[in-house]
Amino acid sequence: MELKEAEETEPVSPSGQYLNSSALSLSVLGVLESEIPIDDSQCFSLLKDIFLPINPRFSSIMVVDENGEKRWKRVEVKLRNHVKVPIFPSGLSPEAYDKYFDDYISEIGMELFPQSQPLWEVHIIKYPTSHAAGFLIFKLHHSLGDGFSLMGALLSCLQRADDPSVPLTFPSVNRFPSNKKDGNNSNIFSNMYKTFCVVSETVSDFCWSFVKSAWLQDDRTPIYSGDDGIEFRPVSVATTAFSLDQIKQIKTKVDATVNDVIAGIIFLGTRLYMQEMRQRSGEANSTTLVLLNTRAFRSYESVKDMVKPDAKSPWGNYFAFLHVSIPKLADDWSSNPLDFVVKARQIMNVKKNSLGAYLTGRLLEIVRKFRGPEQDISVAR
Repeated sequence: MELKEAEETEPVSPSGQYLNSSALSLSVLGVLESEIPIDDSQCFSLLKDIFLPINPRFSSIMVVDENGEKRWKRVEVKLRNHVKVPIFPSGLSPEAYDKYFDDYISEIGMELFPQSQPLWEVHIIKYPTSHAAGFLIFKLHHSLGDGFSLMGALLSCLQRADDPSVPLTFPSVNRFPSNKKDGNNSNIFSNMYKTFCVVSETVSDFCWSFVKSAWLQDDRTPIYSGDDGIEFRPVSVATTAFSLDQIKQIKTKVDATVNDVIAGIIFLGTRLYMQEMRQRSGEANSTTLVLLNTRAFRSYESVKDMVKPDAKSPWGNYFAFLHVSIPKLADDWSSNPLDFVVKARQIMNVKKNSLGAYLTGRLLEIVRKFRGPEQDISVAR
């Protein structure tokens, strides 16, 4: 790749440095399924004319300046280095290609990006599986942006089927419902109580996260061996599908959000796996690291709006790390699995009402300034 002369650079955000260091390299995989075989004849023109202009970071690499700070530097993009079309054996059944697809996802998920070219790839799968006739896999490094930014970028490459000239729109979401007012006195006491809860939960959450990162360790379980270098071991990716209608039914029944329901399903599935692999491990002390979106958004925003200087939801990485204890598996869990979802909702509500994640972020920033982004990761653990 040849660097353009006299190109402007911009600093890499602290979160971008965390996510692309010698201690951690985190990527996002987005999979688009197609009902018809994929025609990739226009792939390069679409990437050049639509994808690359979305954001300068798609045409930039990370470099270190004379002061030792990482910056984004614009380069000339060679698209053929970013588009991958794997070759599988021909003439197999869709069920057989399921295994090839899962293995391929596992393989590219473990591969690191070359630092000499922009941190993204497009993988085109032309073989039919039992789920779709073809796939587009977008692999983008997390330092480019968070899920909200990257999904906005991918959606901006698509058009409405009914009328391509009309911009994509999505229903707005009221994340901050207003409660009915029952009088000034009740409002005062209610606000005082909420403030007290936020302060107490923030102190408790921040202190526990700090102690957990520095000294406390989880019990040894099938999902936590405690061995060094576990991040370099091979992984295997498996996929499963859930009905969105069923997710919404559960959401309504337990008065939760879709994310709460999914978190409960993941927690329950993790505990069942642990119990299956080793008896009584369902009652072990186990912790997961959850990324919380800190954007105060109410609806989808186009990339054009996100890159504006005064954007309400600007492009970038806006999330916080949360230590969340996985609920333990009770003996009678099978009688009502929804109890696990309810427990997950209660835990996540407490975490979302706490400012501990923001204090942890400030602590990581202080550590970064004195010890570098690699040391931040050890603190976050």
